[in-house]
Order: sequence, then C-alpha cells, then structure tokens
Amino acid sequence: MPLSKYTLSNSKEERGAYGRIVDETKNAILSSFSDDSAFSGIDPLSLRKDVQSISLLDDEGLGFDGTLSLVKEKIMPHLLRTWSKSYMPHLHSPALLESLSAEMIISAFNDSLDSWDQGPAATEIEVMVIKGLLELFGFDSEKGDGAFTSGGSQSNLTAIIAARDKYINKNSNWDVKKRGLPEGYDRLRLYTSEISHFSMDKSAHIAGLGYDAVRHIPVNEKCQVNISAFERMLREDTDNGLKPFLAVATLGTTDFGSIDDVEGMKVLCEKYGMQLHLDAAYGSALILSDKEKHRLGNVSLADSITIDFHKMFLLPISCSAILFKNEEDLDPFLLHADYLNREEDEEDGYINLVGKGIQTTRRFDALKVLFSFKARGKKEYGRIIEKSLKNAEYVYRRLSEDPDFIVPVKPELSSVVFALRGGDDLNRRVRRSLLNEGTVIGQTVKDSLVMLKLTLLNPNIEHEDLDSLINRIKDLK
Repeated sequence: MPLSKYTLSNSKEERGAYGRIVDETKNAILSSFSDDSAFSGIDPLSLRKDVQSISLLDDEGLGFDGTLSLVKEKIMPHLLRTWSKSYMPHLHSPALLESLSAEMIISAFNDSLDSWDQGPAATEIEVMVIKGLLELFGFDSEKGDGAFTSGGSQSNLTAIIAARDKYINKNSNWDVKKRGLPEGYDRLRLYTSEISHFSMDKSAHIAGLGYDAVRHIPVNEKCQVNISAFERMLREDTDNGLKPFLAVATLGTTDFGSIDDVEGMKVLCEKYGMQLHLDAAYGSALILSDKEKHRLGNVSLADSITIDFHKMFLLPISCSAILFKNEEDLDPFLLHADYLNREEDEEDGYINLVGKGIQTTRRFDALKVLFSFKARGKKEYGRIIEKSLKNAEYVYRRLSEDPDFIVPVKPELSSVVFALRGGDDLNRRVRRSLLNEGTVIGQTVKDSLVMLKLTLLNPNIEHEDLDSLINRIKDLK
C-alpha cells in the first residue's frame, strides 16, 4: 500500500487506510509465531548480523506493505513472546487482551498529559484514576495526589526528590527548588534493603546526593529488612551527625519477592523524623485480592507509594504511578510555563498535569488501568493474582522436596529462586540451554551462588507446565 495518506482523519480514504493498516498488522503478528515457545533461540551474533543488514533510511521508502513485510521477516520472529508459558525470567508480564485495545486507542489519538488542551478527556481520566488509586491504597483522595510515570525507577526518583526537598525545606528553612542544595546536604541519608531495586542508588546520584547517601540495611532469613539492624544504623548515623530523611520499604524485591515490614519501619521513621516510601512496583497488585492483600502490611502508613501496572497487573509497558499521601509533596515539580499551564486557565477549572512530575509529554497510560479494571473487576483480577501466588507455592514445594535442588527462600509473591546441586557452571549452562530451546528463565545470585529464577506472572501457566519445565531442567543437568 503506497503511503499517500498521512494521518488518520475523518475522510473516507484515510479511515480506510487506517483500517487496513490495523488489519494487516494484526495478521502479521498472528502469523509470526506458530508454537508456544518464548523465543526463536537465535544466537546474538546471528541476530546482530540480520539486524545490521537493514538500512535505516533510503532515498525512496518501501511503502507500508514492503516495510511490514521486512519487519515480519527480520524482526518479529525474534521478538520475545511475553505471553508464552515458557517466558518467566523477569518482572516482565504478558499483557491482558483488553489492554491491547487500550493501547490501540492511546496510540491512535496520541493525546499528551501535560496540558488540558493536549488531552481533555485524558487529563480528567488520569485525575479520576489517581483518586481511585489513592482510595484503593488507603490514602485520603482529597488530601493526596499522584501521577503516572514511565516506570518504577521514575516513580522512585520522584519520591526521593520530593522527600529530599521536604526534609531540607522543613529542617533548614531552605528552598531547594530556588536555591539548590544547601551546605551540609552530603549528610543526608536514605535507608533501604540491601536487596532493594538499583533505582535507589541511581536516584540518589541523579538527586545530587550520590551513592554514599544510600544506606543498605541487612536482611533477615526471609530477605526482609532486619528491623533491629535498621534501628542500630539510625542510632549510629545520627550520633555521627548524619541526617536520615527517607526510608524505603520494598513490597516485593526483584529477585525474591520479599516484603519488608511496613509497620516496623514506620515506627522508626516517626522516631527519627523520616518519610516512608513504599517501592511496591512488584507487590502492589495484591491490593486487589481480599485473600492476599494482608501480605503487604498497612500500606496506608506510607507517605508515598510506587505502583507498576506492567508487572503483576499485566498491563503493557510502560505503565507506572507514584502516589503521595499529601498533595503538597508534589510541589518540587511545579513550575509555570506560559504555553502549558497558564494561571488564568487553571483559575477557570482547566487542569494541567505538567506540574505533577518529572516528565512533560506523557502518554495516556491511565486508560490501560481504567480499561482493564472495568473489564475484569476486582474479583477476576484477584483470581489472576492468586493464581500466580499459588503457582509459586507449588514450584517451591516441588523443588524443596527434590534432593536435586537448593531452594533458599520461600516465596512471598510469584518469584522462586533455586539452583541445581552441582555448582555455578551447571546452572549457567542449564539456563543457556533452555534459552537456545526457546524457554527463558532468570538467573541471579544468592549467598555467592549462581541461582536460577522463575517469575510466574502468566495466569495461563498450569501445574503440568511447571512439572514439564522442572523435568526438563533435571534432564539438562
């Protein structure tokens, strides 16, 4: 199809062109795979050679048909099929079917969430969704606020900057937004689990505090923050003139799915005048299960919460949010630009979201949350989440009873870390062999030993699928 039409519009011809593009793309996707494997198994050098044979920009275009044919031949066969029951290495979920419809709507309209006139309905929907999320997590929707972000790392960065500014403004009578960081800022300290997400360290660097500002708290045998060690660190640091300003409880560590003690950490935060942030990027979806949400603890005690919808909520990348108990904590990100958030418009009721986070242009990701929440309902969503937890418990039980395996930590969420007895080289080789066969599992380290990992997010996985995988792993040893 020659690309004589430029954009979607109300004309009959352009409506028809859009419909054909959607249909042919759908057909190309569905015909690009014919089995249940997660990956073609191609080696990186061969794939790189194929990709580098593609020129980026030619004098004459290939048209839509030629370009789709190229993508279908060279690229689609080697994309990861995240919906495959053989894909379970990372917190990288398949996407619920209805959320793909939401993605189509988002991309077609291409609204932006910085000013009301770039996304009228989109803006109002995001405000409504944020209020609903605040209530879901036990915050007062009239006092709290939040925004959608690109992912958990950006949500965590937003929380750290907000807590940094709030602490300095309150304790030093110093406006960080106007004057930058004051003298002595290098004594600020952030406390988080030694196995928390690396975005804590990265965010401390970006926020001008540096890696040394991050104090990594030892964990107990369940891979949760050791509260006694945390209290000891706080006492020693304050005695040495350091300034604790923020603690981060992880509700679902990346490897082990372990959940920190929110209540215990909150007691110490209040004692030492700190904010409490919850990195619930992984575990936040449990809030939808009346049966399992107790695992999270009392999340309403937090000052801020990171939520990732592209993990256990099973929505397409990217889709994350940051929630604050107090809306004024978002003040560090507010700045007026005459072309985006004119004061006279806001006085007349127009909402401009550009002042609620780090990004300016933002996608209408809130639609994916609304679409899937409305389509599934809380009960169905709860069943999906409970299925993943049950699968993890099943794998843990099976591997724990098998003398061929080491299983160091009982899963709290849907990740199971284990190793074959036989050493690091054996476990590395088994993972690579599975990858070559089209089955993708994870690899990490526990107690200096190479471990394998299953991250069980796919609700289509049944116990017999897990039995087959375990048997295949044993065959490869």
